[in-house]
Amino acid sequence: MATMTLTSETSQQTALKPCRFCGAELRRTFVDLGMSPLCETYPSATEINRGEMFYPLHVFVCEKCFLVQLEEFESPENIFSDYLYFSSYSDSWLKHCEKYTATVSERFGLGAQSFVVEVASNDGYLLQYFVKKGVPVLGIEPAANVAKVAVEKGVPSLARFFGTQLALELAGRGKTADLIIGNNVLAQVPDINDFVEGLKLLLKPHGVLTLEFPHLTRLIEHNEFDTIYHEHFSYFSLLATNSILRAHGLKIFDVEEIPTHGGSLRVYASRVEDSTHAIHPNVQSLIQLEIKSGLDSIAGYEGFARQVKETKLALLDFLLSAAKEGKTVAGYGAPGKSATLLHYCGIGKDLIQYTVDRSPHKQGRFLPGTHIPIYHPDRIRETKPDYVIVLPWNLKDEIVQQLQYIREWGGRFVVPIPKVEVL
Repeated sequence: MATMTLTSETSQQTALKPCRFCGAELRRTFVDLGMSPLCETYPSATEINRGEMFYPLHVFVCEKCFLVQLEEFESPENIFSDYLYFSSYSDSWLKHCEKYTATVSERFGLGAQSFVVEVASNDGYLLQYFVKKGVPVLGIEPAANVAKVAVEKGVPSLARFFGTQLALELAGRGKTADLIIGNNVLAQVPDINDFVEGLKLLLKPHGVLTLEFPHLTRLIEHNEFDTIYHEHFSYFSLLATNSILRAHGLKIFDVEEIPTHGGSLRVYASRVEDSTHAIHPNVQSLIQLEIKSGLDSIAGYEGFARQVKETKLALLDFLLSAAKEGKTVAGYGAPGKSATLLHYCGIGKDLIQYTVDRSPHKQGRFLPGTHIPIYHPDRIRETKPDYVIVLPWNLKDEIVQQLQYIREWGGRFVVPIPKVEVL
């Protein structure tokens, strides 16, 4: 059962763990989502009868620095070395990246003499737009199978994990960056101090770092509990992010609120000693809004677990009612977040018969733990389900537009987050 309020009590079987940033003992529960497998481990037909490892999704908040975090149960090497997430299968995400490329290229005067590095560059989804502009780039992507796809697109890529060691190697070869990009990677780093120190080492004296990550404020406000999974070790407010970067000689000089992943932040940072980037007033304004929301005290984190449980009950009520009425329910998408949603809510093949995904790397496989089968999107037109539950709800508009044809047989869409809604 999810924890109803923050508590300093810990399980008798669990020793206190140190905060991955400041080292303080973690005593306060943010939310306990039970047990779940690694969300990006999609078993094949020959693997579904083998055992799967389940780990606790018990989230803590540090009472000293207010970093929200999970314990590390599996190493990044085991999680990310062979990965089935490819960023290029979302049209709206590609448009977001193309717009970003144009904006930062103009703002910071990037051109043929510049050098751009992206950490966790995936399949070249973003750097391809810099390549088209003639800007030299390097992608750093730990999943060799994914990095190979980027290289095939003409995006130079290293299949390596990033940290101070690799940063020193690159800097020693004169490969420091005018722009370093880290999109949705900060959460996936267990040794955050080593990672951020590496970013600083790789940055030129007047270089710029941009980081995008889901905003903890939006996670709480919009009930986005399914974005919590083992591959995401930490969850960030601007307050916590500012403290982490400052501790490693970096300053946030600008910040933007962007709509991706249910509400994210894009922060712009430079070396502390770099006077060419003045700190914009909106940085302090957003920090003040977080303080007003209580994120600088434990009280601001209370109540989240309660609203999570309410969503669980509402989704189960809908699916059980649909089953009793003989309605068929299919899913759209096989995102990592679906593992958390389905396992916490206790949903299996009896309530959602199958799901579909555009990625051929996932088709023919099964969702972790629940073993709900994953098909090509054509399956929806073939079987005409009464309801299609949109599992990557952050892409709701894009998916609803793609699947308008389900209206032909009276099909309807269901969005589970922030609250259960039938469209």
